[in-house]
Amino acid sequence: MEPDDVDAIYRWENDASLWIHSASHQPFSRHALQQFIDNAATSDIYATRQLRLMAVDDHNEAIGCIDLFDFDPYHRHCALGMIIDKQHRGKGLGKLILSELELFAREHLQLHLLYCDIASTNAPCIRLFTNDGFRQCGTREEWIWHNGTWNDALIFQKIIE
Repeated sequence: MEPDDVDAIYRWENDASLWIHSASHQPFSRHALQQFIDNAATSDIYATRQLRLMAVDDHNEAIGCIDLFDFDPYHRHCALGMIIDKQHRGKGLGKLILSELELFAREHLQLHLLYCDIASTNAPCIRLFTNDGFRQCGTREEWIWHNGTWNDALIFQKIIE
């Protein structure tokens, strides 16, 4: 993450329609996000067990963000979350970003597998991960409370080595 990424992150984190897909359920101030970016710049995934990466286009504009968290270097697995900016969805960028992330995770972090939770209502994301070789290995029933109803979280994983 770079200091210039604050505008994109501010837009994504404060879009309440995306909160069903994340642990966030409240808006963030630009100042709080700037501090988060500043701290992330010096953080070490082995110390914090998490890493935030930005996906940028050919003009170095932020088009998405990848979160690696729950990193376990001993068992060599890690959770991931990903967002693609609304204006860049449906262009195959998610597939490209996921492919690059897997390469990074395998070659630089020496990971054996990646996993994620996906809301059962998020058909595009389920399709992206399934087409990339992730397989559903579980369901967290009624895991996500959103707009007055319970939604399941589907657990996906992929062995990447």
